Amino acid sequence: MLSFISWFVPSVPTWLTPSTIPLNSVLQGLVGACGILVLRSLLKVYLFVDAQSTADAETDHRKKNSSNGGLTEKIQFWILSVVLSFVGSHVASLVVLEFSLRAISARITGASDPICDQLLLLLVQCQFSLGCALSCSLNFLHEGAPHGWLSLLLAVGLSWFLASQCCKLWQHVKAMYVIHSTQQYCGLCIGLLTSGTSILTWLCSALILTFSVSGIAAISNINQHFLSTTEALRFWTPLTICYTLLIVYMNEDQHKQPGQQVLLNTVVVRLGGLFVLLMTVGSWSDVIHVLICFTGEATCLLPSRDLLEAIYQPMCLKAH
Repeated sequence: MLSFISWFVPSVPTWLTPSTIPLNSVLQGLVGACGILVLRSLLKVYLFVDAQSTADAETDHRKKNSSNGGLTEKIQFWILSVVLSFVGSHVASLVVLEFSLRAISARITGASDPICDQLLLLLVQCQFSLGCALSCSLNFLHEGAPHGWLSLLLAVGLSWFLASQCCKLWQHVKAMYVIHSTQQYCGLCIGLLTSGTSILTWLCSALILTFSVSGIAAISNINQHFLSTTEALRFWTPLTICYTLLIVYMNEDQHKQPGQQVLLNTVVVRLGGLFVLLMTVGSWSDVIHVLICFTGEATCLLPSRDLLEAIYQPMCLKAH
């Protein structure tokens, strides 16, 4: 049927036909979107619990988070599922490597800055990269498997359950934490009161493990496209130079003028640099997938203004 349609419409690019977006890609996109939802929910829980320990930030932070409804999260989830399903494994691998290098560079050069604040900023920025990391790792682990979709279906079920539980945790904490923690009523809220700060440590450990696996998968996936060492060097050399310059520029820009707008500017700079690079050494499908990544990054960062305000507010108070 698809060949019959393509016979009448020969100008339709092959990367737009449904055959190039199989069931595996859809399932990988769902897992990636669930991973982003888990990260957002746990980060909100951590910031809310941390804000409650400061009496001055209690009322403001509660108002900011209460304005974020569940409808926005549902729309964000399905948009990310579609975007991650369309983004090819090649471009997803490049996004993973770019964020991994950026995180290592920020950790090394940001030793004089408040470590906790830098980690929180990285957690907010890595949302779409985390989705790409999960889909890239699943693509690498299930490549060539005859019935890989069964394993991916199980992964979707487990990730969906984990994401729903994290969302319920956030809704419970947002509504009842202040009452339960003061009256010693709820075991969950009491546990967050005593050890809620360990959420950040757990998230960092989980992300390090995830990006370590996805980094190996990304390098393996990219090298599969090359038939010789010369072709590999022709691609890796400009890519390394481009990534190095972009990372240096973005780190200096964030240190000079930290703010929400700067994070959005970095998305344009690094994806724009990757777009120009792939126009010279990549394929047209990769160029289109980079444009799709703009939608994914915007879907992650634009609804995260409340998280960024909760992070930047203590930093501004420290500066004063």
